[in-house]
Amino acid sequence: MNWKRSLIFCVSFLTVFFGEIVVNIACGGEIDPYDYYISYFHNDVQGKDYDQFNFSEWEYLYHDQEQVDEYDLNSAEWAKYLNVKKEDVRKVMYESDSATNVLLANLTKKNLNQLPQDLQANTFVKALAKNKHAIKYFAFAKSCEPFATIRYDLWNPVERDSIQMIAKAEQAVKQLAEVKKDQFLKLRYAYQAARMYHFAEKYEHCKAVYKQYIEPVSSTDLAKGWAMSVYAGSVRYSGDPTAAAYLFSKVFNSNPERRVQAYKNFHYASAPIEEVLTLAKNDEEKAHILAIKSFGNPDYDLNALSKVYNYIPNNLLTGTLLVRQINKLEKDFNKPGGFSKSYYDLNADKKLSNEALAQLEHTKTFALKLADEKKYPEPELGIISAAYLNWLKKDDVAAAALLQKLDPSQLKTRYQNQYQIINLLLNARKIKSGLFKADDLVPTLKWLDEKRIEKVPAKDDDYFASNRDNKFLSTTKNFYQELLVPTYMKMGDTTRAALLMLKGDLISENTVDNSFSVRMGWTTLDFWRNYLSSTTLAQLEKRFKGTAKGSFDALLNEQLSKLNKNDFYELFGTAYLREHQYQKALNCFEKLPANYEFLTPSDWYEDKKLYANPFATTINDYPKKYTSTTKKYDKRSFAKEMARLQKLITTDKTNAAQYYFNMANGVYQTGYYGNAWSLISYDWSSYAVYEKAKYVFDRDFKLAATAKKWYLKARSLSNDPEFKAKCTFMLAKCEQKSKSSQALNSNNWYDLSYTERDNRIAYVNANNRYFKELKQQYGQTAYYKKAAYECSYLSDFVVPR
Repeated sequence: MNWKRSLIFCVSFLTVFFGEIVVNIACGGEIDPYDYYISYFHNDVQGKDYDQFNFSEWEYLYHDQEQVDEYDLNSAEWAKYLNVKKEDVRKVMYESDSATNVLLANLTKKNLNQLPQDLQANTFVKALAKNKHAIKYFAFAKSCEPFATIRYDLWNPVERDSIQMIAKAEQAVKQLAEVKKDQFLKLRYAYQAARMYHFAEKYEHCKAVYKQYIEPVSSTDLAKGWAMSVYAGSVRYSGDPTAAAYLFSKVFNSNPERRVQAYKNFHYASAPIEEVLTLAKNDEEKAHILAIKSFGNPDYDLNALSKVYNYIPNNLLTGTLLVRQINKLEKDFNKPGGFSKSYYDLNADKKLSNEALAQLEHTKTFALKLADEKKYPEPELGIISAAYLNWLKKDDVAAAALLQKLDPSQLKTRYQNQYQIINLLLNARKIKSGLFKADDLVPTLKWLDEKRIEKVPAKDDDYFASNRDNKFLSTTKNFYQELLVPTYMKMGDTTRAALLMLKGDLISENTVDNSFSVRMGWTTLDFWRNYLSSTTLAQLEKRFKGTAKGSFDALLNEQLSKLNKNDFYELFGTAYLREHQYQKALNCFEKLPANYEFLTPSDWYEDKKLYANPFATTINDYPKKYTSTTKKYDKRSFAKEMARLQKLITTDKTNAAQYYFNMANGVYQTGYYGNAWSLISYDWSSYAVYEKAKYVFDRDFKLAATAKKWYLKARSLSNDPEFKAKCTFMLAKCEQKSKSSQALNSNNWYDLSYTERDNRIAYVNANNRYFKELKQQYGQTAYYKKAAYECSYLSDFVVPR
């Protein structure tokens, strides 16, 4: 065994990485597929005709709900056919129960008066009673539905009854002769025949029915498009994916109620786009083929955008493709502020490529062309797009000049909204330079807040769907948290930054619970817990009591007043703990109720709280030692003891060495590698060791800096070799934390193999001066022998190199 590369279980965090499984691990919420990059350009600015195909890199479709209601369209066609009310058709055709269907299956003009009163009064039912062919088809179509609508279940597959479906198809073909003069019913019987043959996997029969009875019919009836889709499926399974993809593109255009289905089937066919285009009969068909293909492309696709515009410049497909391109650019250009742990961090370190810059310029050129040529029905989209692209590349002067070409009062609401957003972005960027006063933003910010709550998700609703439907949910959050927060952090105003994080969260007015975990989103909670010093919290404490000096601060203070004071003082006290102002920390904790529950790690397997002694001296960092029986330290009792030790250093100098040592233990054990991390941190993650020290308190939490200083002080005040040996060993551990962190943080942790990680740690710790001192000066002490016995890898660090 190559034990030198196994490294110390006693002082290395690598064992913690593998072995620490019983403490709370920090994690965020479930990923939102509609808010994983920072966007201020609404993807519905061009309208919602092709809303399902908006850009989302994490979803195959933006959503799979058809924009057009098939039930309404079909009901309208039946209503026109029978000269009845569309609402009556829908109620009977799509909303009736099985008992009603049985009654209607035997409906005649004579027994109409035997039906319930509501059915007797229904204009559709009365018309069916007078039309024997219509009622016969209605009953037949209902009998086919169970065979056509079987849901596929991977775990409990249900075999289709192909024999019955073939029988239904043959029955439909026979009925064609009976209704040969009724084009409406003839087309529908043919569709049912083709559908049943297709689902029974009789693909040649399906194609034959389509060719003989459906293709020759010149009609815009819904059923013809439905039949074409079924036919395309049989063509695909017969071995011609190119022809199938072409047919699905035609259905995509002709039948908006089945556009998503056609889109999916086009891509399932997996036909080369060049081959599909050879089948297109005109520019419109080419444009739809290119658009469908581009809708499935998560990468830049200016080529498709330009071609679609050249083929059909007045079609809204162009607007959808243009906005998709802009949203893709946002993903690369809008970098996260870096002050919260969010999904935006996925793009935080991504460098802006030359390709992205070129794509932005080309996209802007296209947008201005669209505006100038005025072939597109809404040329203002081009100006709005170009203005936003200028803002993206920080050319605010050019962006403002383009906005001046528009009269907001003459724009459609969606364009007015985007105009306001871009103007707000431009003004917000002026704050840092002093060219714009924050108070002047307030009217627009209030407008932004109002737009955000126009469609607030109900408690039990799907938040992601609401975020998809109301773009202002993410726009508002992004503006406050990813734009204004970094601005104020760079200005050194952490107080306003904290309030802006809070403002970015949407909390229902009906929310009664005022605890931090309820009143803050998880990114805001993370920001408050990690970035706020005692000085900032003292400023926030004053805001609880005082009045705001300006309208901007008044707006920010609105959410602050709703926070739980207990949670506030718990955080305030924790900030003092991190800064080693223990008496002040205790003063904050004393304001909390006696039964206040502090964060305590839990054993996931046994569902019990875990407590640790922060003043224990441990040779091995792993396994961590927890208990539920001895003294249970919490933040209050820890602050009390540390404050006592601080005083004793001055009042009892004889024993100051021991006091310093105990305090050093308290700092070490409340660090990442210690037993009591939860006394100064709100989360613990096995991945954190591979992240650079980011927060101010990481100086102690990850690097053990203050612990090292106090161990040194303790050692310098003592003449006892055993005590000095113990101090030296702890100093070696502190030194190792700093060196190991430096070694691993030079690259992302996932870029390193386990072997390389071990090698780096071994290399930097080979020259750890305190391991050498331990061997050279205290090698004969009992403590050294005890440490060497309990830590079998200690010799790896004391052998000269």
